[in-house]
Amino acid sequence: MMTGSVREDGFASSGSTDMSPEQRVPEWGGDDLADPAGALDGDLPGVDPMELSDEDLLREMHSLHRTRLDTLRHAADSALANHLRRTAELETEYLARHPGREVDPNRLRDS
Repeated sequence: MMTGSVREDGFASSGSTDMSPEQRVPEWGGDDLADPAGALDGDLPGVDPMELSDEDLLREMHSLHRTRLDTLRHAADSALANHLRRTAELETEYLARHPGREVDPNRLRDS
């Protein structure tokens, strides 16, 4: 069995799937994320996804996905935590609105 080495910060450097990205970011589970008054890095937490039109929801998701790699690689932990939270909020709302979304058969893998 091959295991990844453990970095100085205690996280596995490779091969580990024990923790989700949300668990690896210390600020993810903090009360400051649930409290709009404690917005991260001075940014507002964003409009409630339920209040967004379909067009606005898609635009917001597109923007987050476009900035994902840069945020992951270069942003502060608090900004990454905010990005993860907002992405989850928007994608959850999208799936709630489109439970029977069209799945491209070319995107399916053989079981």
